Amino acid sequence: MAAPRPPARLSGVMVPAPIQDLEALRALTALFKEQRNRETAPRTIFQRVLDILKKSSHAVELACRDPSQVEQLASSLQLITECFRCLRNACIECSVNQNSIRNLDTIGVAVDLILLFRELRVEPEALLTAFRCGLQFLGNIASRNEDSQAIVWAHAFPELFLSCLNHPDKKIVAYSSMILFTSLNSERMREVEENLSIAVNIVEAHQKQPESEWPFLIITDHFLKSPELVKAMYAKMSNQERVTLLDLIIAKIVGEEPLTKDDIPVFLSHAELIASTFVDRCKIVLKLTSEPHADDEEALATIRLLDVLCEMTANTDLLGCLQAYPGLLERAIDLLRLIHVAGSDTTNIFSTSGCIKAEGDVSNVAEGFKSHLIRLIGNMCYRNKDNQDKVRELDGIPLILDSCRLDDSNPFLTQWVVYAIRNLTEDNSQNQDLIAKMEEQGLADASLLRKMGFEVEKRGDKLVLKAARDTPPP
Repeated sequence: MAAPRPPARLSGVMVPAPIQDLEALRALTALFKEQRNRETAPRTIFQRVLDILKKSSHAVELACRDPSQVEQLASSLQLITECFRCLRNACIECSVNQNSIRNLDTIGVAVDLILLFRELRVEPEALLTAFRCGLQFLGNIASRNEDSQAIVWAHAFPELFLSCLNHPDKKIVAYSSMILFTSLNSERMREVEENLSIAVNIVEAHQKQPESEWPFLIITDHFLKSPELVKAMYAKMSNQERVTLLDLIIAKIVGEEPLTKDDIPVFLSHAELIASTFVDRCKIVLKLTSEPHADDEEALATIRLLDVLCEMTANTDLLGCLQAYPGLLERAIDLLRLIHVAGSDTTNIFSTSGCIKAEGDVSNVAEGFKSHLIRLIGNMCYRNKDNQDKVRELDGIPLILDSCRLDDSNPFLTQWVVYAIRNLTEDNSQNQDLIAKMEEQGLADASLLRKMGFEVEKRGDKLVLKAARDTPPP
């Protein structure tokens, strides 16, 4: 008489588990943790595992057609999970097993089964475990194996990614992102460009799980190398997703590894997109002067555009393109004037805060906006006489000088004013003369100029702006 099989429990229903197959699979899974066992595994083992997987998948198909059958899934899910674990372990750093398993068409069976998982209305932990192990298997069989990557891509794109990247389970999102990263190349990127929802889902995944490395790597190593994709994504994304993408562009620019020679043309295209969008949309931040702040998210995205422009103009390879970008400098000066007036006329989000707040207290989304505008203007005038003259002609110099006051909403404001004035006056006698005359007429505070590191000296009939002998610390 055969020994009784121990029961499995799902939703309060007792279901017998096929103990012999399950124990054999668990033994194989343990054996395949060792490299020597993986390297000596006969192909017939993988055929047997595939047969068990196919047989067990029929129960999932039935449950998809008849939801009442979900309660009978426990034993099949146990087997499916262990099949995936066994195959996952067999593929670790073993191309022979990857090839053998791929040639049995196991990838197609696995993808079809994973897609069925999303159709089930009930997702008990047992189903989630099978789901996760299936994705891990696909990731491992594709790892460092171009032939397997091609087969995974052929079966998985786009349905599996559309199905998994927005899944509520964080591990499923992470594992499907791993598969996408492992399989992507320049040719397949063109398919991603035609399926923008997948690209946007990756950005959303990074927004929700910034600690997960796979979405981050997909964006920085693949998406940011395609100006066409970035432009199309930006137009389709929500404002929160735009902020996430812009933050990643900043991270790439200021990262420990400088932009490569191949990166520069791509980021010049990104710079044009950022500048164009800022010129078109920057005045949206003025809506923050009214209550309630209905457009905070759109304003925050616009503010982040300015942050990106500041970092781009601090990069010598990108600076020239932005210094010459039509309308950018004019719009920055115009916006600085508008928020300066708005903050002076009434009490609002751009008003000067003369008190020092507690560390880490960020009171509003506009924090640092004026400082960054002045930083951008200063960067654009760096050794660029045309822009130096343009700021003077637009009455930007008095505006910048008038901005130099204590304002806790704009950290390092004085330092950025000093930086901008130095860039405006470097090898530009007309700008130097203007500031000197402003001081003589009482339009520029001498003590303020001295605090900024300048002083006015009279030489005969001429006023000369020069660096102060003893420049006080900022």
